[in-house]
Amino acid sequence: MSYTPITPFRRPVDAGLLAHQRAASAPLPPSGVNKWEVLRELGVARVAFGLSDRDVTVLQALVSFHPTTILGENDADPVVHPSNRAICERLNGMPTSTMRRHLGNLVASGVILRRDSPNGKRYVRRAGGERIVFGFDLSPLARRNEEICAAAEEIRAAAEQLKRLRERVSLMRRDLAGLAAYGVDVRPDLAIWDAFSDLATLSARALRRKLEVGDLELLEADLSQALNSARNIIEPSGAEIMSINDHPNEQHHQNSNTKHYDSEHRLEKPQEAGVVTAASDDEEVADDTPDAKMAEDKNLPNVPLRLVTSVCQEYLNYTEQPIRHWHELVHLASTLRPMIGITLTAWDEACEHMGPEQASVVLVAMLDRLNDIRSPGGYLRALTSKAAAGAFSCGPMVMAQMRREAA
Repeated sequence: MSYTPITPFRRPVDAGLLAHQRAASAPLPPSGVNKWEVLRELGVARVAFGLSDRDVTVLQALVSFHPTTILGENDADPVVHPSNRAICERLNGMPTSTMRRHLGNLVASGVILRRDSPNGKRYVRRAGGERIVFGFDLSPLARRNEEICAAAEEIRAAAEQLKRLRERVSLMRRDLAGLAAYGVDVRPDLAIWDAFSDLATLSARALRRKLEVGDLELLEADLSQALNSARNIIEPSGAEIMSINDHPNEQHHQNSNTKHYDSEHRLEKPQEAGVVTAASDDEEVADDTPDAKMAEDKNLPNVPLRLVTSVCQEYLNYTEQPIRHWHELVHLASTLRPMIGITLTAWDEACEHMGPEQASVVLVAMLDRLNDIRSPGGYLRALTSKAAAGAFSCGPMVMAQMRREAA
């Protein structure tokens, strides 16, 4: 037949139908497309084409009537002509009226075309060497394959973004709940912990629903602000960290040339009002200039000692007295170091690059997870390398341990 009909039988013609018919005049891809692959991609991108999952199910039944796997490459006619009864049988007995409604949606979206006969029936006729088929044309699936795949990738990317955002909000909510519970213990005089706890609870309830990206971003902003406030209270910086022990007037001195960090090297030297003790010939006088104190603060842990001792408690099995000062923690870490298989060389390097206090925090944190660490010495050397590059802080290590205990 030299003429291809474009109007459906006893159905109205609109601009969308004519646009789909014009697109059908474009050549098919020379290499063809796998009909099942494009159908799978359309199942992902169905919303972008205004289709439902039931529409795609009906299309799958239509595609199953095509004799070959590839559309566009072979000589098989892309027009299929099953009867309504045959289609409904492959749809497990779907009512004819429902099936016809879904077929109308597929035609309106432009993923298939009607090639109706003069009387609206679907059939194939052979006259001489010519084969004439009236039915549903599947060629738009091959022509729009790239468009369908691009829409499917966009939807997958959006779903992945939503998933990551939801996971991030869930982790922030859990952290806020843990910090609020810990804040009640360390600062019971503040009423803000109840507000943080309520926000974490309300966030958990909100996450039970199917939230959109905008809702999750608003929730993320609220949680981020609350987390920053909680950290600023629990993890004070600067002078507040230095005054976290029970003797705020003690002065901390560090000799940067010292290679061994036992407690006697870290003990504060007693000073009386108006009296300065003279240094011996082989002893360096501590530098109390502001620049020296700033350099000294850099090696101090960015977490309070009280937080470290409350989270990492395995060390209590090796000492009779609670740790109240940084020099006591350094002394204990130096004692435990050979017991867990860390060489003196590895310990000296850690103390040099991290500072003895921060290295001691790392060691007591490792003690709580000793069963999970295959090589304590290698693990410490890896952290020391990060510290030497300026890319390590013991704060996240302690907070991670706190989250594991709260889980």
